[in-house]
Amino acid sequence: MGSGGNQGEGASGLEAPMPTFRWEEIQKHNLRTDKWLVIDRKVYNITQWSRRHPGGQRVIGHYAGEDATSQITEDFRALRKTAEDMNLFKSNQLFFLLHLAHIIAMESIAWFTIFYFGNGWIPTIITAFVLATSQAQAGWLQHDYGHLSVYKKSMWNHIVHKFVIGHLKGASANWWNHRHFQHHAKPNIFHKDPDVNMLHVFVLGESQPIEACATLVPRPGIKPTPPALKGEVLTTGPQYGKKKLKYLPYNHQHEYFFLIGPPLLIPLYFQYQIIMTMIIRKDWVDLAWAISYYTRFFITYIPFYGVLGSILFLNFIRFLESHWFVWVTQMNHIVMEIDREPYRDWFSSQLAATCNVEQSFFNDWFSGHLNFQIEHHLFPTMPRHNLHKIAPLVRSLCAKHGIEYQEKPLLRALQDIIGSLRKSGQLWLDAYLHK
Repeated sequence: MGSGGNQGEGASGLEAPMPTFRWEEIQKHNLRTDKWLVIDRKVYNITQWSRRHPGGQRVIGHYAGEDATSQITEDFRALRKTAEDMNLFKSNQLFFLLHLAHIIAMESIAWFTIFYFGNGWIPTIITAFVLATSQAQAGWLQHDYGHLSVYKKSMWNHIVHKFVIGHLKGASANWWNHRHFQHHAKPNIFHKDPDVNMLHVFVLGESQPIEACATLVPRPGIKPTPPALKGEVLTTGPQYGKKKLKYLPYNHQHEYFFLIGPPLLIPLYFQYQIIMTMIIRKDWVDLAWAISYYTRFFITYIPFYGVLGSILFLNFIRFLESHWFVWVTQMNHIVMEIDREPYRDWFSSQLAATCNVEQSFFNDWFSGHLNFQIEHHLFPTMPRHNLHKIAPLVRSLCAKHGIEYQEKPLLRALQDIIGSLRKSGQLWLDAYLHK
């Protein structure tokens, strides 16, 4: 494995230099049963990290790549200090209060529409769209509290986060935190970012359609241990194109995306996953908050639609919200680089996985300021109303280091989702046909 150095002792009796490892070599040890980590250019085997801090692990070598304290890293630290001096991490409490107020106002308007005009088709459809809008906006608001970007004290952010995502949306704060923090730590990295783990349904990026990541295949009678120590077979697989795996016709994924992507993510997959996660993990606090949402919803609408009608009404609202959520969240990431983990500094890795959508009052509101996805990923605790203020400085830093800063109109960003799926599907087909 090592690209340099000998192990053991030399003729002089002195201990030989530690081996050095390239980033590609380190990434082969990126499995649940075999993990390596680079800290200050030292390589640690942290397979048993859950039992003790990596500093207590044996140093097995040195990283042979460029110095982690590069100029771009220093410049980014200076940029963060500038943002702090500009008070850009200080939130405007009135902004978030008004945002919450307009969500509650929409909930009230929805009830009044049915109460005053009755439960006919037209009032029902109008009410469903109003409630879907309030749900989408509540989703953006819980995102703010989940990132601890509203109050100075984390405790208050956590409390309000549970109220917004639990009582206003019927979801789980702990479930969201578990998924979303993985996404921010490793955006668009296979097997680390849950938002791009869609195998068997979609193939994404330029490498996944052709091949998947390396996996360990233990020899009979040998426990799974690092191949450098026990000699397990390290193999690649499955290769979706080359191995002719065809769970779905991926070359048509840009078409069936409209059928199983936006329509089903929230009403089917997320709704089931959230409820099951709370029950399996015995997360009774989040479950109580979610039950309060469903109790309030059914008490409000069963008098108009009955039990079955209210269930159908709820799922129609989820169906509408799901379209909104999927298009907004995917326009910033799915069109960008999606791959295994190349070695990059923090700044460059976030820019490779994110892009922006042009600013306007509508775009800011429609996307919950996720049109500033680049700045949000670089400064996840910065209140969203300040992201546009740091954007020119981020753009300047990108220009200084020759890093592409992508920004596009909203409609172009939405169209690029389909274009990206079509391109990945065609790569799979080419590999499948061995072109």
